[in-house]
Amino acid sequence: MTTGLLEHLATGTPSLLNRLHRSLNQAMRSPAYREKLGLSRADEVTNLDRFAELPFLTKEDLRRHSPFGLCCADEQEIVRVHSTSGTTGDPVVIPYTARDVETFAALMARALSMAGMTDGDRAMVTPGYGLWTAGIGFQTGVERLGACAIPTGPIAMEMQMAFLRKMNPSYLIGTASMALLLGETIRREGLTPSLKGAILGAEQWGDGRRAVIERLLGAKTFDIYGMTETYGPGIAIECACQEGLHYWDDLFYFEVIDPATGTVLPEGETGELVITTLVKEGLPLIRYRTRDLAAILPGTCRCGSPYPRISRILGRSDDMITYRGVNLFPSSVEKLVAETPGLGSEFRIVLTTEEGKDCLDLEVERSCDGGDEPAKDLARKMKMTLSALPRVRLLPPGGLGREMKKTRRVFDNRSR
Repeated sequence: MTTGLLEHLATGTPSLLNRLHRSLNQAMRSPAYREKLGLSRADEVTNLDRFAELPFLTKEDLRRHSPFGLCCADEQEIVRVHSTSGTTGDPVVIPYTARDVETFAALMARALSMAGMTDGDRAMVTPGYGLWTAGIGFQTGVERLGACAIPTGPIAMEMQMAFLRKMNPSYLIGTASMALLLGETIRREGLTPSLKGAILGAEQWGDGRRAVIERLLGAKTFDIYGMTETYGPGIAIECACQEGLHYWDDLFYFEVIDPATGTVLPEGETGELVITTLVKEGLPLIRYRTRDLAAILPGTCRCGSPYPRISRILGRSDDMITYRGVNLFPSSVEKLVAETPGLGSEFRIVLTTEEGKDCLDLEVERSCDGGDEPAKDLARKMKMTLSALPRVRLLPPGGLGREMKKTRRVFDNRSR
């Protein structure tokens, strides 16, 4: 697994507590961060139970101190900045030192290697460039691995198809929405690409969508995870076994907490993922609440990798919909759609107010022609499993349109 890519990080004792101390010392270079942590010295944290008592870092903290209030390196050490997308509020600027940039490229190469990519492959990199981390992150990872990057970015589908024909890539990199759109275009045009794999991230996508994409592309898919705050994508990725995402425990410390109480949960239990970076310099994260829902999986993977695993992201703690006193997650709806015969993978939830009452409409694409039985079946499952009865509207395949970036699942048009 890309031996030697992160040799520059192998300094000092390898114990987890010492690595946490190193990250705490780096964080405390910022006066604001030191005040946030409430520590005088890193060695006040004497064990993991004491570490679990430290306050959480949130995106609001990052926004409050953006752009450089929590920067933990000297100004002349900062060689790059990236920014969050701002989909949940004001964008957050993240500073990177030269070593951060090096680590980002190395961990990306490690992730791509986990998905089977080698120096003989060509990868079509379709995510956006600029302030977003994905485009440049994937490209540098591909190049660091010795493979050939085709940095198309999010260009029009006609041009994507042209590069697909000319360059014959072995890997597609992008969002699941992009892969679905590309796959449907490939099928319409009767092409047979020689893809070995598709590495897809930036949005939550379930097994139903995976099955559709793999059928259309004729290739295995690999879910990849990350965010700008943690360098970018690549901090966790599936192997060919598709039994959870391996994460790099030499670079990150993962905890899972109860979103309501903040209590650390044991392995196997689903909660909110909390991440601490172990070697990040520009803006290290100490107990950062990601709002992503997952579980740390017990045991080892069949692939034999020593790296631990998390489940696929099951949703976000702040994605919960409250409908007539019932709490719903889009991921729960997606699971029921995938389990209902006659339905495709694409759906959207539309919430409105009619005559003073909340109404839930579920628009779902068919997988084939047929009657209304899939709609009745899905409504019945929703009522029994989630205690919410929707009005299900069936649409033809492609009826919901397609996105090259993230697919929006929820449209909340209720009166406030």
